[in-house]
Amino acid sequence: MYIKLTVFIITNSTYSKMQLLPDVWREDYWLPSGVTWSDMERLSDSERPRPRDLFTAPPLALGFVALRYVFERFVAPPMGRCLGVNDRVTVGAPPLPKAGVLLHPEEPTSSTKTQRQIQTWFRLRRNQDRPSQTTKFGEAAWRFFFYLSAFVGGLSCLIDRRWFWDHRECWREYPVQPMDSALYWYYMLELGFYGSLLLRISVDIKRKDFKEQVIHHLATIFLLSFSYCANYIRIGTLVMLLHDSSDILLESAKMFNYGSAWKRTRDLLFVAFALVFLLTRLVIFPNNILHTTLVLSMEVFRPFPGYYFFNVLLMVLQALHIFWAALIIRMIYKFLKGKVRTSHDAKHSLESTKTKKTKSVFSPVLML
Repeated sequence: MYIKLTVFIITNSTYSKMQLLPDVWREDYWLPSGVTWSDMERLSDSERPRPRDLFTAPPLALGFVALRYVFERFVAPPMGRCLGVNDRVTVGAPPLPKAGVLLHPEEPTSSTKTQRQIQTWFRLRRNQDRPSQTTKFGEAAWRFFFYLSAFVGGLSCLIDRRWFWDHRECWREYPVQPMDSALYWYYMLELGFYGSLLLRISVDIKRKDFKEQVIHHLATIFLLSFSYCANYIRIGTLVMLLHDSSDILLESAKMFNYGSAWKRTRDLLFVAFALVFLLTRLVIFPNNILHTTLVLSMEVFRPFPGYYFFNVLLMVLQALHIFWAALIIRMIYKFLKGKVRTSHDAKHSLESTKTKKTKSVFSPVLML
């Protein structure tokens, strides 16, 4: 009797979940009024984005993780040496003192270690866990080559598209908008790359904007996934291309920042990055992308849940743009006022350097 009752409950529970599953794909959630999933069936299977296509992204993310490992191990180090990247020689911490001394260094103890020696031990031990310059260079180089490849590939894919020049085309004839193989792979590769960043975020170099990076990666993955399923391919490709444009300059500036005798090149790249970032994220993104999704789309259909969800994700990205732009503007302001710390000062809190170096204008921002 008990077994039959259990089977009955499980069966009913499974049935209820299956009944609720179609609600996830309700047309009034994802699509504007008057548009149905059957409208997309007017496109052939190869031209229609399908939710199951997203299962391509996880294997690609794992592939990016493996490819990145090979790149950072065998390709990046020789490149770093060509740019003069040198790892700082660190002194290892001596054997671990007594636990009581470590937990309460200010209290008297019978240990022969002085309080100053204990503090020195903590500093040396902390320095051992810090990533080397080669490791930092490898991470920046990997991202640089991906963003460069994605931007060049994306631009060549979109330059002759009608919606690249006229943003009203993003919504014209929606949802019967065919997707070719170039757009499919552009989406999947970007989605796989950001998935790989999220997979490695716990082992990557921890930076000051760690929380913001997590939010950015999650928002990007949700944004790409939703826009793909709802066939917002056209506006989605514009968002991806716009973001990759400034990231190329940031990662290249980081690469030269870790090398020696490239200070002027690094500063010029950062200035170029700052200009492109402020232009694309604070001018073009709100005036073109957000205007297209918030206003121009309403020329074709009325607001619906998917409209609000999509634009909320874009607003999250814009909030992050403002956060990072504030850091950049603050650093430029300090530089113009002559208050920028030297490279030694900027890196001392992060890397415990001991000797002063030449003046580094934008090192604090490049360390983000």
